[in-house]
Amino acid sequence: MHLRVLLHRAAPAAAALASRAPAAFAASRRWLGTSAPRHSYAKELFLGRIEQKIVFPFPEVSQDELNEISQFVGTVEKFFNEEVDSQKIDREGKIPDDTLETLRRLGLFGIQVPEEFGGLGLSNTMYARLGEIISLDGSITVTLAAHQAIGLKGIILVGSEEQKTKYLPKLASGEHIAAFCLTEPASGSDAASIRTRATLNEDKTHYILNGTKVWITNGGLATIFTVFAKTEVIDSDGSVKDKITAFIVERDFGGITHGKPEDKLGIRGSNTCEVHFENTRVPVENVLGEVGGGFKVAMNILNSGRFSMGSAVAGMLKKLIEWTADYACTRKQFNRHLSEFGLIQEKFALMAQKAYVMESMSYLTAAMMDRPGFPDCSIEAAMVKVFSSEGAWQCVSEALQILGGSGYMKDYPYERLLRDARILLIFEGTNEILRMFIALTGLQHAGRILTARVNELKRGNVMVIMETIGQKLRDSLGRSVNLGLTGSLGVVHPSLGESANKLEENVYYFGKTVETLLLRFGKTIVEEQLVLKRLANILINLYGMTAVLSRASRAIRIGLRNHDHEVLLANMFCVEAYVQNLFSLSQLDKYAPENMDEQIKKVSQEILEKRAYLCAHPLERTS
Repeated sequence: MHLRVLLHRAAPAAAALASRAPAAFAASRRWLGTSAPRHSYAKELFLGRIEQKIVFPFPEVSQDELNEISQFVGTVEKFFNEEVDSQKIDREGKIPDDTLETLRRLGLFGIQVPEEFGGLGLSNTMYARLGEIISLDGSITVTLAAHQAIGLKGIILVGSEEQKTKYLPKLASGEHIAAFCLTEPASGSDAASIRTRATLNEDKTHYILNGTKVWITNGGLATIFTVFAKTEVIDSDGSVKDKITAFIVERDFGGITHGKPEDKLGIRGSNTCEVHFENTRVPVENVLGEVGGGFKVAMNILNSGRFSMGSAVAGMLKKLIEWTADYACTRKQFNRHLSEFGLIQEKFALMAQKAYVMESMSYLTAAMMDRPGFPDCSIEAAMVKVFSSEGAWQCVSEALQILGGSGYMKDYPYERLLRDARILLIFEGTNEILRMFIALTGLQHAGRILTARVNELKRGNVMVIMETIGQKLRDSLGRSVNLGLTGSLGVVHPSLGESANKLEENVYYFGKTVETLLLRFGKTIVEEQLVLKRLANILINLYGMTAVLSRASRAIRIGLRNHDHEVLLANMFCVEAYVQNLFSLSQLDKYAPENMDEQIKKVSQEILEKRAYLCAHPLERTS
């Protein structure tokens, strides 16, 4: 779709900018970065390796592409700043029809739909950039994300050409709105336990769909649903098994009803409700992907969209920093501006650091996904989601602390931002589930590589044992770790050298710890959730360190404005992450005094057994 045409279709305020727009918008036609990497960066960290070519130098876009997206971003930002009434949306629990119509005219319902099907066809990098602006309203962000990041994404990823041709044009224009139907009353994080069923009729022309889905964003607005249901599948051995299949379901197929909109804590303007399917007839040609392959389709959809949360949250935080800084620099207490107090300054440093890290992680991941033949970036995307969602909650809370009573009042946007931010830790995979996914996916990769060595150690191979003992002895004496990030041929700028050395050290010992844990637990490590959580936390820090070192090094080398500020933020984060990683690594030692796993389990077991707080009241007496 041509951007000039798109802008003229928009609201008057947007159309006024059309004369400055380029003739064509071809962001989706350009690949970013260098040649396609062969490995997943995050998975290689589990082996103590840094695959430099994947993450250094930090990816760039061309100046032409940057100019084009900047024109469009300006138009969208003007609309959000001048025409979107977020307070009204939150208060009334509904996005006004005229706002939805302008979103359609701007093409925002088809951001990543390919141009041949009427969408903007944006790359992942440009989608992330646009997400920074859309995030100015949480309800609109969630509505658009549910539509295209998950609702229609399956059609783009695995849909047939016939399915794409039939459905994508109207979805891209916003004439049709999509919803993603996976969660059920008894099935949340455990997607494999869904009970919705699709039964093939006798003529084998239709599936008869029955079941209920809950907490479906856009459930009351959608005309097209991506629905996951159990189907009978004949396995390779001839047995009949229940497996999940994905379907494209039209509301017009009949038998579809929805409940009233849920009254939510935050993102109140987004439509969330139950969706019921009763004897809904779905043509066999509307199977999405393969029969029985629905679980993989669902995971691929969710994995592909998580990365954008980083840029969206960073966009929100940058605006929040502006608002809060203005308050801190004008508000006086004890005859001094709030901005002069050390504890207030600490909060701004925290917010800036979190925004910088999540922004760096998000755009690095987006660039990986944009390369032809890109590797599996599911771990990287999950790490961005976990870090940015928790960073959002922490930073908005700190901003409210700066604002005091004003932050708590509904007359200002801050308390709404806090309520909106809480859902980020829950949807698109809870952070607890994602930490398990991050750790177990990496361990599975490491296990395949290290199996032979681990087996030799278990069998008592003297040579392997002696090699391992020698390695541990050298480590205990404080070996120098050099993975090639610094020095004359290094990819990290000298001003970030110490931080790069910290990253190298953390990566090396992380790899050694992974090997030790595989030897210690074997396959039973899947049950060791406290261990897995620590591994995930370390990996998230390692990826964040990598992203900021790559980005800050580029900023220095090309002379970006305020690059010294970037160096400060990068070095600060790397020092903090390094210390956190050392503590987590020490906790992974079974006999370390820092390891409190058994105490944690005992306390929780005693509480859950009684389903109550057990300690006697402090005023209680025995006589």
